[in-house]
Amino acid sequence: MVSLPLAKTKKQWFLIAFVLFLIFLSNLFYQYAQYSNFKSDEIYVSDAKVLNVYPKRYYEILKLNTPNFTFFTSNKTDIKYKVDEKINLYINTQNINFIDYLKGFYTTSFNVQLIEQNHFTFKQKLSTIVDKQHTNSDISSLFKALFWASPINKDLREQCAIFGVSHLVAISGFHLGILSILIYWILYFPYKAFQSRYFPYRNRKFDILVLTGFILFSYLVFTNVVPSLLRAFVMFIMGIYFLRMNIKILSFSTLSLVVIFIIAFFPKLLFSISLWFSVAGVFYIFLFLQYFKDMNKVLAFLFFNVWIYLAINPITHFFFGTTSLVQLYSPLFTIGFSVFYPVELILHFIGYGGLLDSLIEIWLNLRVLSEAVVTPTWVFVSYVIISLFSIPCPKWFRTLNLSLIAFNLWLYLS
Repeated sequence: MVSLPLAKTKKQWFLIAFVLFLIFLSNLFYQYAQYSNFKSDEIYVSDAKVLNVYPKRYYEILKLNTPNFTFFTSNKTDIKYKVDEKINLYINTQNINFIDYLKGFYTTSFNVQLIEQNHFTFKQKLSTIVDKQHTNSDISSLFKALFWASPINKDLREQCAIFGVSHLVAISGFHLGILSILIYWILYFPYKAFQSRYFPYRNRKFDILVLTGFILFSYLVFTNVVPSLLRAFVMFIMGIYFLRMNIKILSFSTLSLVVIFIIAFFPKLLFSISLWFSVAGVFYIFLFLQYFKDMNKVLAFLFFNVWIYLAINPITHFFFGTTSLVQLYSPLFTIGFSVFYPVELILHFIGYGGLLDSLIEIWLNLRVLSEAVVTPTWVFVSYVIISLFSIPCPKWFRTLNLSLIAFNLWLYLS
């Protein structure tokens, strides 16, 4: 059966765009109302959750999340706060405009007080379980980042960047894809037996996909709605719906709709780098599938991760300049991670999460030379334009391939 397009006429596309635009405006007005309330006094009092702590020489920077916004402030006291702790503080609202409010801002604060918690949260209990399975705190931190997007320290973050595996540590669609497959097959056989007996008329695969969606939604909330994971989840849900309606799933129009949908409902994510990295990754995956669909399956499997890595390098290096020759092994690390991640999930579930710690410690202790090489702005803009024009035009796609080859030669050989 031939898949149908998402919309058949310009009028239908206009209607979709108009509805989403109205949703975007309503959410933007809501955010502005929250901002006006925030700015109504010079001092705003709020509870906040500590999302991350960035140690400095004489003080530390706290990344805090309130019910309405996320912001940064400095802590120059002797009290050291920990991730996931809750505090109450007075926030200086001066010199903060609406765009800063949406993006996340830095401001001064005072009268910070720790809110005592009488019980551990579910995440804190899981954190304790993971900590008990490891003797190395960095390894424990690494797995908490992999499992529920807990922040990692500066040294570990730099090690991931040097080896080109930051995209593996930051939870994204790659992780959601692995999780969805695991959940699907865990549910499949029990549900098959139950469904065959009580309601054989139901579409088994569709039902299990819906159940998987509910579990993934709970996981999304558990991770505090990581932007890259949100993008993947929305695509997953839309994929289920489109599959049901026989609408083409793997298309740039679908990706565009997902992005617009997310921004319409969550205007703040317009400024999220992690969301745009996630979108860029899917964009180049779709380009690969469009132009290399007739390639030999084995060759395509081997070439896929290499091409995606090289294609997205000009974009990632515009924001993060850490560069080393060992990053060229990133496609192999990505393939290996497809096995490593589910294995570690199972090992941690049965209490043997530290089984491979000796191998991870070897990696943590490796020291590789690196330098900062940033994509020039004109190269970044040109590359994005070439990439967009590559969607309908094979000639532009050939130009894109020449561009990514030239860039990576310059990046690693200059």
